Amino acid sequence: MAFNVTSNFAGKAAGFYVSAALKQATSLDYLTTMENVKYKSNIQRMAGSTVVRDATCDFTDHGTLAMTEKVLTPKNLQINIDLCKKTLLTSWEALEMRAGAGAMPPVSFEDYVISYMGEIIANATEDSVWSGAAANNGEFEGFLTGTTGIFAVDGTVVSSTASGAYSAANIIANLQTLTADMAANISPVLRKEDLHIYMNPKTYSFYVSAVSTLGYVNAYNMNGDYEPVFEGYKIAVVPGCPDNQVVAAQKSNLFFGTDLLSDATRIQLMDMSLLDGSDNVRVVARYSGGVQLGVGADIVHQA
Repeated sequence: MAFNVTSNFAGKAAGFYVSAALKQATSLDYLTTMENVKYKSNIQRMAGSTVVRDATCDFTDHGTLAMTEKVLTPKNLQINIDLCKKTLLTSWEALEMRAGAGAMPPVSFEDYVISYMGEIIANATEDSVWSGAAANNGEFEGFLTGTTGIFAVDGTVVSSTASGAYSAANIIANLQTLTADMAANISPVLRKEDLHIYMNPKTYSFYVSAVSTLGYVNAYNMNGDYEPVFEGYKIAVVPGCPDNQVVAAQKSNLFFGTDLLSDATRIQLMDMSLLDGSDNVRVVARYSGGVQLGVGADIVHQA
């Protein structure tokens, strides 16, 4: 191999690459991201009751303001991996040799390696957001992780019961059960612009199949501009959500936290040919991630 690869990014410089990697995780498009959480961050939500009253000349204290507070504590994570240059070279060269006047400019081999690593970070983050377990190496606690997950620990998330494992035959009925439970329990947030029903691609495919069978043209003739909805509620298709579970929540009530500016956030590429004569590139990455909710009582979870 006639070239060397050695790069070292830390703090803000590394944060740029880590941010790009994290944003490849689909779920983060539908969560509120807090990017500069050094150690932990308090999430405060305020709710008022009978605060607005008829005007009078006197000051009369009335109504109540209730404040809830949750703590988001990102977990420090790392990647240490050796990548063989030869393994990556073929696909990188193909990218370099793209034909056509309108082709994008070629990327450097360093950027290609970092993007490869970015896919690893994105996939791991996507899985941890929903079903990660902090007790497991390389994972942070997810929203739906059994008895230790964020929803379970909160204890106020509204439960909705599915009729059984999802299928094309029952998905409409199960989603109708969900929306009925939403109307009965979280009516104040039903028409919030950022309210979504979160489901994975498998569950969504059942939904598409079901509405196609019912004869809805858009369901079997979709294009990239199609925005999926059910009974007026937007659907967020997120790969990390477990099978046979859906969640109704606002984007502004689900949080992902990381620290992109810390000196501990870093990406390092070391060309091992300079040290041991091998054809490997050693990749080191350090970053953090974690999730938390705001108000559990404004979320409905069906399982």
